[in-house]
Amino acid sequence: MPVNLKGRHLLTLKDFTPEEIRYMLDLAHELKTKKRLGIRNKMLEGKNIVLLFDKTSTRTRCAFEVAAFDEGAQVTFLSNSQMGKKESLEDTAKVLGRFYDGIEYRGFKQEVVELLAKHAGVPVWNGLTDMYHPTQILADFMTIEEHVHKPINKVKLVYVGDARNNMGNSLMIGAAKMGMTFVGIAPKSLFPDPALVAEMQEVAKETGASISFSEDIAAVESADAIYTDVWVSMGEEAQFEERIRLLTPYRVTMDMMKMTHNDNVIFLHCLPSFHDLETSVGRDIYEKFGITEMEVTDEVFRSKYSKVFDEAENRMHTIKAVMVATIGR
Repeated sequence: MPVNLKGRHLLTLKDFTPEEIRYMLDLAHELKTKKRLGIRNKMLEGKNIVLLFDKTSTRTRCAFEVAAFDEGAQVTFLSNSQMGKKESLEDTAKVLGRFYDGIEYRGFKQEVVELLAKHAGVPVWNGLTDMYHPTQILADFMTIEEHVHKPINKVKLVYVGDARNNMGNSLMIGAAKMGMTFVGIAPKSLFPDPALVAEMQEVAKETGASISFSEDIAAVESADAIYTDVWVSMGEEAQFEERIRLLTPYRVTMDMMKMTHNDNVIFLHCLPSFHDLETSVGRDIYEKFGITEMEVTDEVFRSKYSKVFDEAENRMHTIKAVMVATIGR
């Protein structure tokens, strides 16, 4: 049957079938090609979109805005609303649903985006919460398809670092849905919620995926893609010292890349990345803890293996696909 995502929310990829995820990826590839050729179909013409931000952003805001403008939509960026302060989430959702055709939310609690979806009456898209980051996973998988020359269900994706954050959760979910081999490498204390792992292992039985976790970095053997993320997520800054102690052995280095024994392996990161001292946060970490790199070395980040900027660009193409699929003509 043809896939129809009109009116659907994107809160987590758990809510989507492999066929629906495949549809969004195929549409993203198509829209990227059209943009490169200068073709604009104005699939969102006449639509109004609001972007609600409780967390700072570079890629998410820019990706939504450029994607919307490309297809003819109007955008409101809102970071100082009364939501949760002078007005309840429910009331805010009902108001915004009267004004807008789609709502994006980027913030902390997953419950916020779920409440918006419950009451808005229009599609709501999760731009990031503490639990999930579904639009990022679509961009990651699109990038893998561009650079790993095998079917996605034959890909081995290894995530190294804090495996229980929103990226660890979401990559595992996406891999389970798409039949991939997923290995999370982390200290045991930073493995994901066992209930979520068990749920995804049940999904894997249906799709042919493999979901596993290890404390041993040797598990990168034969990886097609190595993925990492910051060691401390927004809101967890007080845990820097402990995370540095736990995760320094899991820093992605050139030695780790070579341990894959795959010269075509790619490196991915959702960004921003602490790979040098060119940020105020990076310099502050250096002054406090004496380290110049955190989750990945500058050598790997700038190497031939790194596809992080293709990945960043693909945020826009995949987000465009989500909006076109759910509210477009």
